[in-house]
Amino acid sequence: MSNATRIKCWFRFVTVIGIVLFHAVLSTADNKNADRIKPYAENPCYWQYQGKPVLLLGGSKTDHIFLLDDLKTHLDEMQAVGANYVRNTMSQREGKDLKPHKLLPGGKFDLDQWNQEYWKRFQNMLKWTAEREIFVQIEVWDRFDYSTVNWETSPWNPGNNVNYTYEQTGFASEYPQHSARDLQPFFHSIKGMSRYHKKLDLIRRYQEAFVARMLSYSLDYGHVLYCMDNETSTPAKWGQYWIGFIKAKAAKKGAAVCTTDMFDDAFDADKAEHTPIIFNDAEHYMFADISQVNSRSYDETHWERLQWLLRQVNTHPRPSNHTKIYGSGYYTFGTGGPEDGVERFWRDILGGSASARFHRPDAGNGLNDFAKGSIKAARILESLIKFWDITPQMKLLSERQSNEAYLAAKPGESYALYFTNGGSVGLDLSGATGSFDVTWISVSMGVRTRTSAAGGYRLMKKTVAGGGVVTISAPYKGGWIAAIVKTKP
Repeated sequence: MSNATRIKCWFRFVTVIGIVLFHAVLSTADNKNADRIKPYAENPCYWQYQGKPVLLLGGSKTDHIFLLDDLKTHLDEMQAVGANYVRNTMSQREGKDLKPHKLLPGGKFDLDQWNQEYWKRFQNMLKWTAEREIFVQIEVWDRFDYSTVNWETSPWNPGNNVNYTYEQTGFASEYPQHSARDLQPFFHSIKGMSRYHKKLDLIRRYQEAFVARMLSYSLDYGHVLYCMDNETSTPAKWGQYWIGFIKAKAAKKGAAVCTTDMFDDAFDADKAEHTPIIFNDAEHYMFADISQVNSRSYDETHWERLQWLLRQVNTHPRPSNHTKIYGSGYYTFGTGGPEDGVERFWRDILGGSASARFHRPDAGNGLNDFAKGSIKAARILESLIKFWDITPQMKLLSERQSNEAYLAAKPGESYALYFTNGGSVGLDLSGATGSFDVTWISVSMGVRTRTSAAGGYRLMKKTVAGGGVVTISAPYKGGWIAAIVKTKP
């Protein structure tokens, strides 16, 4: 064989090996992305992880979960009751030792250097939640971190860092108004926004560095969702910029991620000004976070507004999340009490939502006994009836009082019936054949109910027949779930 022939053969060999390795890398990336959290292939209104459908349920004692000193213990407490979903705001409001940027000996921050403790805790949170299959919904920006008392200690405040001045940025030393008024130019650093000016280009570069730092950790994990803001009233251009930024960084790493933004006025449903932008834009808003519907509205009104929002989102089917369910504290903006939080949780998951998390105390139940009971009860129900197989079927209920009971079902197969506080309703099984087992689950205790019987206790269970309307009565007052499932032959 001549040298020229040998060289040609060598090049062919190298080319073939290169092609094989290239496709192997692509295959590995595809497999890796297949295991990441994304809309469920068989019902895109829910999530799947590692190829299997999953319902996200949670409650925790804080929102900036990664900064907890006892994070591992708290995660174990969640896991013990079936919680698998946390909210993680990239908080900027903690004490000086837990800001994202380095604190210099002179008492000011250097935005060109990082606080290693902040980022170490963030990395640990990602690792520990991944180990427990607890899903993380990150909120990149929270408007409350940059106004009133939080601005006074913020590293981004020119008076607190060595990187720029008030004159260089156009920032004010105070932003005393409620952040809902959107007066902070920090959130207008994108060209084309109403309060944008060229001085803010400097701020945007530091903002980009912060988000890039966050992604340098989080993109390695497949159990993370990305929400740009907490209850924003800033124009959508702001959040869309960061969605594009995150997607571009993810693409360079070969990672598929899901993004959204949370608008403040979801509680207004059909009267909302900002929330409707998500309805027909499934490219930016790959899932919906409509958490704010869980404030200000109660009982039947909450259900009606929730259903309206879900119908709009599902014109382009995708998951709808609730990273905050208010219900405690009796705040004037409409939290109500702990019982209201429980009711909203159940209306959310029976209504067709992909996630539900109790908001932190004292505006929510956090992971108190109310929250634990509901999460445990929901997991018991899930073991009998899969949420992604059922849809709201209120038309099958009769003799129902307002807010008395709510139903999701796969007619003829399974029915999940929730009583808010005892009660009795008619359930139309006229189109169903055969018999159905009825299992009662206590919402407050998170257990299948037992009754006394000779020789001990037995599970409270009965059977009803299809072919007509049957009366279903809760065994006691308080919250109850009836899992009504067709009897196996």
